[in-house]
Amino acid sequence: MVKIGIIGGSGLDDPKILRNAKEITISTTYGDPTSPLTIGAIEGVEVVMLSRHGRQHTIPPTQVNYRANIYALKEQNCTHILATSACGSLREDIRRGDFVVLDQFIDFTRRRPLTFFEQFAPGITNAKHTPMADPFSEPMRQKFIAAAKALNLRCHPCGTVISIEGPRFSTRAESNMFRTWGADVINMTVATEAALANELEIPYAAVAVSTDYDCWKTDEKPVTMAEIMHVFGQNVENLKKLLLATIALIGAQA
Repeated sequence: MVKIGIIGGSGLDDPKILRNAKEITISTTYGDPTSPLTIGAIEGVEVVMLSRHGRQHTIPPTQVNYRANIYALKEQNCTHILATSACGSLREDIRRGDFVVLDQFIDFTRRRPLTFFEQFAPGITNAKHTPMADPFSEPMRQKFIAAAKALNLRCHPCGTVISIEGPRFSTRAESNMFRTWGADVINMTVATEAALANELEIPYAAVAVSTDYDCWKTDEKPVTMAEIMHVFGQNVENLKKLLLATIALIGAQA
C-alpha cells in the first residue's frame, strides 16, 4: 500500500488539502520531529504531512531535526517521501517562479548529524555505506515532471542543488564557486533529507521553486528573505497543484 510522506516548507503545511485530517504528536529514537504530523488522504492516497521548519517557521536550517523527521515518516510506514523547497537560482535560465525537479545534490553543510549509522556492528560485512550515486527516486521524479507538464508549469526536468549550512546567505565568491562546481540551484535543507531517506531506503524526490538569483548576478540585487517569501508566496498555489497531481499519479500506478 502506498503511503506518502510530505515534507513542506512555509505555505505547504496546509491541512485543508487533506481529507479526514488528524494530527498526532510523536517522538522518535532521534528526538521529536519539527512539527506534529498531519495524517489524511489526497486523491485517495494516504499521506503524512510534516513542516520542515515548524508550523511557525521558527527552526533554522541547521537546527532542523532531520533524523527525527525522516525516522518519524519511516515509523508511520511511509513508502515514499515528496519534499518541496524554495531555492536560489545559479543559472540564468532558471528564472524566478520556475520549478526544478532535482536529480543531484552537493552537500556543503558542516554541522549536522548526517547519518543514522553512528556505529557499525562488528565485522566488515556489517558496515553500512549507502550508495548515493542517484539520490533522488527516478520514478518519482518522472511523476513530478509529468504533473508539471500537464499543469503547463515552467519546469526544469533536472538540476543539481547545493545545500549550504545557513542561515546566512552566500557571499558572492561562494555563489560563483558553486556555479563552477556545476550546481544549478542552492538551498539549505534538501541534501540532508535526501541522504537520510536513502539510508532508510525510502524513495525520496524533491521539487524546488526558484525565488531569487542568490548573489552571483551583479545586475540583480542580492537575495533577501523578503524577496524569497514574496516569490514563494506567489507560487504556493501552483506548488500545491503540482504536489496534488504528483500524488495522484503515484497512487494511480500503485
